[in-house]
Amino acid sequence: MSIIEAYNEAWERGDVEKLNMIIHDDCVFNPHVGGVTMSKSNILGFVTNENKPTSENNRILYENDEVGVAHSIVHFANDSDSEAVMSFMRFKDGQIISMETGATPLSPDYKLIGN
Repeated sequence: MSIIEAYNEAWERGDVEKLNMIIHDDCVFNPHVGGVTMSKSNILGFVTNENKPTSENNRILYENDEVGVAHSIVHFANDSDSEAVMSFMRFKDGQIISMETGATPLSPDYKLIGN
């Protein structure tokens, strides 16, 4: 199983033990909002929260031993718009050492520019 597949499966199940093995202790997560940098403990805190984001249509666009690129539709419990999220991950020793995301809001009135 790929690192991204294992991560997605553990996230969906809320499996903190599995995520603890997949995420490197020195992991840095730079999400697309808030201008913050998060650590492994922040990520694990999200998965144990009853309002954790959920995802669908998870796709691995590219993955090798060093990097991975994934795309999914993410839904948030705080009633904000769902987003199409692109994730770029770097791997070290078979674990995620860094993750960065970019996203496009998918509000009901969202229109592609030019249409």
